[in-house]
Amino acid sequence: MIDNEALRERYNPEGSKLRNNQKELLNMLLDLDAICKEHNIEWWLSSGTLLGAARHEGFIPWDDDVDIVMTRREVKRLEKVLHKLNSEKYIYQTIKSDIEYTNVFGKFRKRNDTVAIYGGRYKYLTYKGKFIDIFSIEKTSYLAARAAKIIYRNLQHLSIYIETKWLRHLTTRVIQILCLGIIIPIIRLIGKINPKGEYHYTLGIGWPKSTFFAKDIFPLSKAKFEGHEFPVPKDMDAYLRGVYGDWRKLPSEEQIKACIHCADYREEIFGKN
Repeated sequence: MIDNEALRERYNPEGSKLRNNQKELLNMLLDLDAICKEHNIEWWLSSGTLLGAARHEGFIPWDDDVDIVMTRREVKRLEKVLHKLNSEKYIYQTIKSDIEYTNVFGKFRKRNDTVAIYGGRYKYLTYKGKFIDIFSIEKTSYLAARAAKIIYRNLQHLSIYIETKWLRHLTTRVIQILCLGIIIPIIRLIGKINPKGEYHYTLGIGWPKSTFFAKDIFPLSKAKFEGHEFPVPKDMDAYLRGVYGDWRKLPSEEQIKACIHCADYREEIFGKN
């Protein structure tokens, strides 16, 4: 039996920086949910946020972001809406709105805010506020998902080391056009040879081992998360096993520390190294 009260006291007690962050993220999720409802866009809680709903009826006590997912078709619809969103509060961060952001998935992000994350491309980003990850899935094979990850993410990673801004931007754009415009569409065609009928994250996102099936997702259900009801897959257990295996088992302290994005929250929980 998991003692959620003890976990909250250890990792995200009321008044802590992490708990305040979670409350802000919840408000962001409610705002994003309202946008999706207005435009009839179907989505559901995923990854750590779904795990939190299933295991804790809210945030995983040490989680510092929100993850949602939808089909590739639905995310294209949402992207059109969010890129046109005239908001002083939020920005939809993709390579279209911030060339330094090279992930294939987008982030629904606070405009005038900063989260202390170090390493990778973070130092180059235009927008660095609190965020909700918006993932998408498509019907494809494991091999296609793995090939797309290796090609796109490894090539884009090389551009991190280019200090000259204009050259880094040019390299980033060339890799984007080459991979997302030519190579990955070819891989996508190969991935359609998919006798298992499985879904993976949209090609180029990564995490190819995460496997999803329509029978586990649709029709969507509802689950409680921080006192609100949000869309979740029909069979949360099967869905989470496809991502985490034994999702009921709590991680070790070292694993917990590694999955916290923000340095401030790690320091608040574990102290300075």
